[in-house]
Amino acid sequence: MTTATRGDTTDVRPTGGLLRHRDFRLLWAGQAVSSVGSNVTTVALPLVAVAVLDAGTFQVAVLTAAAWLPWLLIGLPAGAWVDRLPRRPVMVICDLLCAVAFLSVPLAALLDRLTVVQLLVVALSAGAARVFFETADQVYLPVLLRPGQLPEGNAKLQATQTVSYVIGPGLAGLIAQLTGAVAALLLDALTFLLSAVFLLRIRTREPRVRPAQRSRSLRRDITEGLRFVIRDPYLRVLTVFGAASNIGLTGYQAVLVVFLIRELRLQPGLVGGLVGVMSAGGIIGALLATTLARRCGTARALLIAAALTGPPALLIPLAAPGVGLAWPAVGGLLIGLGVAIGNVVKGAFRQTYTPHHLLGRVTVSMHLLNYGTIPLAAVLAGAIGARYGVGTAIVVMTAWLALTPLILLVGPIRRRRDMPAAPAAS
Repeated sequence: MTTATRGDTTDVRPTGGLLRHRDFRLLWAGQAVSSVGSNVTTVALPLVAVAVLDAGTFQVAVLTAAAWLPWLLIGLPAGAWVDRLPRRPVMVICDLLCAVAFLSVPLAALLDRLTVVQLLVVALSAGAARVFFETADQVYLPVLLRPGQLPEGNAKLQATQTVSYVIGPGLAGLIAQLTGAVAALLLDALTFLLSAVFLLRIRTREPRVRPAQRSRSLRRDITEGLRFVIRDPYLRVLTVFGAASNIGLTGYQAVLVVFLIRELRLQPGLVGGLVGVMSAGGIIGALLATTLARRCGTARALLIAAALTGPPALLIPLAAPGVGLAWPAVGGLLIGLGVAIGNVVKGAFRQTYTPHHLLGRVTVSMHLLNYGTIPLAAVLAGAIGARYGVGTAIVVMTAWLALTPLILLVGPIRRRRDMPAAPAAS
């Protein structure tokens, strides 16, 4: 495939769009299976901690924090390294490391050696691999696709990811109900192996990294990416909003399984089903994102997405057994809708707006703050839950999330219909 340059605005697509793009289909399939596995883990790992190891609320929250802590520890150098390395091999290695990490849990359980400490190590290891994988993935997609194809590509990947938010927790709950939570992690390991196979079959050759780029100072590369984000008014406000909203999102999600099992007395199968339903709005959002952005404008679509992500969170603390489960289901649906729309529009904007040689560093610089707040939020929610009760933790975190859309009103986005195509300086 001949890859168009970043300045090429032509977009002659074959009939069927990206469905006829072989290498994109392989990337898409690999992400689909690994996303399902990862979302099995989001329910299965806390279930293992609670049901098998009798872990407390704070310990379960720390598990969530451990999965995201690597963004704080290695995020910035990872972005600089990814800009120096071929991306597909990085992604394959990450898949294989995750497979080994998750296979270790059922093996330890079989030998009666499983501990909370091991779960923490697995969460940290998989989280570190995720830092490199997600950064490389963001930079690799523009290698496969032309600029005009990126919105469609991001929408398809986001839709698949949000489908996995529904399927993964449901599978985890079903498997946990039938064979135990530990067995669900075997599925996760298999999905990472399948993802590696799909990636290895991609034929598109990446442009070689120039030797001059490799020889530069790592600190200088990191600083250049950070400076670009801090100085740009659009990337800066999107980064702050993402960080603030992730505090609320992760905060309530970190203790949600404990809340549903110990406060509402739900069975694991119902927990997985409810979490899946709460995530279903993301499917609709991913499918609507490009249409909404085209008709309303990309900047306005981001504001609409933020409004859907925030206030509906106030419905989640109203959860109660029976028909009262409709409140978190509706709240989660609307949140998923907003998050998916925002992710698709923001992802396509960042990939086309940022100079490609900076994309890895800019992506990880934004993720550093966006994802770096996640382990802090998880620990905070766990501490509040342990001290004042898990219900109080849910209330505090959802109230915070409801206020976060106000951040986007501070920057230039509120005055525009569409986001700019390139930085003003260029």
